[in-house]
Amino acid sequence: MVMVGEYTSLAFALPAATVVGWGIGYLLDQAFHTHFLYIVFLILGIAAGFVQLVRLAMRDTRNDDHDGS
Repeated sequence: MVMVGEYTSLAFALPAATVVGWGIGYLLDQAFHTHFLYIVFLILGIAAGFVQLVRLAMRDTRNDDHDGS
């Protein structure tokens, strides 16, 4: 049941990281009167979401290896 909760939180973490990255970029664009920072921070948010996905997958893979022994 704990694993279900962790994977469910991941389903919210990926879009949340993307939206937060876009939001930060949008606000910085408004503050500095630019038109490209939202793209930069959107990409950073997407990357942060995927990093979290990989961390969870690596941790679960490592735990599965130890459980089988």
